[in-house]
Amino acid sequence: MTKIAIWCRHTNDNIIGIGPNIPWHVSSDFKRFKRITNGHHLVAGQTTYESFPNRTLPNRKLHVLTFDKTYQVSDTENHFVHTDYHDFDTFENDLFIVGGASIYKLFMTNINTMPDVIIDSEYLPNLSSEFSGTPVDITPCINAMHAYYERIGTPQKLDNIVTTVWVKKDIQTPDILEHIFNAIHQQ
Repeated sequence: MTKIAIWCRHTNDNIIGIGPNIPWHVSSDFKRFKRITNGHHLVAGQTTYESFPNRTLPNRKLHVLTFDKTYQVSDTENHFVHTDYHDFDTFENDLFIVGGASIYKLFMTNINTMPDVIIDSEYLPNLSSEFSGTPVDITPCINAMHAYYERIGTPQKLDNIVTTVWVKKDIQTPDILEHIFNAIHQQ
């Protein structure tokens, strides 16, 4: 199993949201996310899961990490509830960590659960001022990325988003990297 974290953050302050909103909408970013994660298993927190259209993402298995043992998913055949992130210690499939901030921090700040690969996308323009609420940032994750990972490949810029791939400094290059690079380079 390979664990892959994938996020899009604002370049200057590592913000991934303002309140419950993503303060940008870039169609090509959503399409890239879909290409990369299509056919794979994803782990998300309850709030992120509930932000997906109709609480689902087609052709993906969704694992919801929540404190609520009675939480109900919208598709019991393809969505699963987990109350302990250690459930993924012996997970057999490749696993994409897709947020939110508490889920990223949970995996990224524990050396034993860190993902093998990070797909780091940076939104370059100023943030939209139409959203109010508390900024949600992943600065501890970015600090861990710089400390424990090395960037590989060439950064790809599309529609004001720069995407780079990072791998743990002590890991063999996993097979999933070919899939990731192919998905990032498609437009």
